[in-house]
This record gives sequence, C-alpha cells and structure tokens, in this order.
Amino acid sequence: MTKLFKALVLAIPLMTQTCVWADDAELLRARLTDMSSLRAEFQQTVTDVNQKLIQQGSGVFALAYPNQFYWHLTAPDESLIVADGTELWIYNPFAEEVTLMDMDQAIQASPIALLVHRDAQTWAQYDVSRDVSGDDPAHECFAIRPKATDTSVQAVNLCFEAKLLTDFRIEDEQGNLSRFLLSQQRPMQDSERSLFHFSAPADVDIDDQRRNPEVQVKQ
Repeated sequence: MTKLFKALVLAIPLMTQTCVWADDAELLRARLTDMSSLRAEFQQTVTDVNQKLIQQGSGVFALAYPNQFYWHLTAPDESLIVADGTELWIYNPFAEEVTLMDMDQAIQASPIALLVHRDAQTWAQYDVSRDVSGDDPAHECFAIRPKATDTSVQAVNLCFEAKLLTDFRIEDEQGNLSRFLLSQQRPMQDSERSLFHFSAPADVDIDDQRRNPEVQVKQ
C-alpha cells in the first residue's frame, strides 16, 4: 500500500480541558455543518520527517453527511475508498484486492472521520484547537489530535477559506506529512450519490474485517 493511500485510510459536542478549546471544537463543528456535502478534485503530496518529497498524486474527493465518503486516487496508481454509511471499502485495482470494514472501525482509525461524523461520542475522542496566527480573517485552520496515544495518525489539520474547505494535512506516527489541496469544490448533486455505493468487482480477493462477516458481500 502506498504512503499516499495509507495516510488517508488511517486518517471517514467535544469535552475539552479549557473553555477556549471547547469553543474551537464548536466552531469547527459549525463549519462542517455548513458543509453537508462536497465534491472536489485534489492534489496530494507526501513529505517525510526531513521535508523530503516522497510521492505525489491526484484524484477526486467527495463526502456527504452522515458517514458517506468517496476517495478516488487516479494518479500515480489508482485506488479507491468508499464509505456508504455502514461499511468502508478499500479497493486496490492493481493488486485486485478489496478490504472491507465496519464504519465504526474506520472512525476509530483517524480524526479525518470528523468530516462526516458528528455525534458527541466520536468527537469526544479528539482535541481541537484553532490556528489564529494568520492575518486573513477569512482563512482559518483547525488542528485535530486524538486523545489516545496509540494511534497511527498523530494529527489532522483542516483549513478553510471563507468557510470553504481548501486543504487538509495528515501527520502519521513516523512524521510523514500528507497534504491535500482541493479545487473546484461544490455541493454534490443528487445524481452523484451513487458514488457512495460500491460493488466489489468479480474475481478480486476480499479481506473481510467486519465484525459480522457472515453478511453477504456485495458484488
């Protein structure tokens, strides 16, 4: 699995230690509430702990509340992540394999889940702080860090421009930083909701990691 892909897979009211942090969390929730659906193109770069460029990629990104997520990496190698609200599918066409997980397993893997999950129990797993160092009031960023210390994703930073999500960054436990720059953002159309439904192609290996694997896999 490439670092481009791994970073995203690890990376679908908060009770914090101070009133300032609580306000930051509520402000981020308000930004995400305004964004009930989104479709955009992305450019991705991955740098290591020494800021050396490791990989680059591009593709299509879409989300819709609640718990629906679509990530199609088209270059340099194709891969696909689809969350339909209940299950998460990770498809690697080159390896001809699919990994299948319950949605709550994916939520536990990364704070990127806060983009499409807004219940108090999920948000309580993270601390949120707002970056106020910039001079442009229309530009704001939020740092999201898991309270657990044994997670592969160490932090996610979301940045908005005039309340529009423009980029986010994912830092893993090795110090690698994946940055995703979004462009051509717009709300999803009803006709595009089929993006959130995945059927496994025939003759691919399926690694079913669901807690109730006897449920038939869609093909």
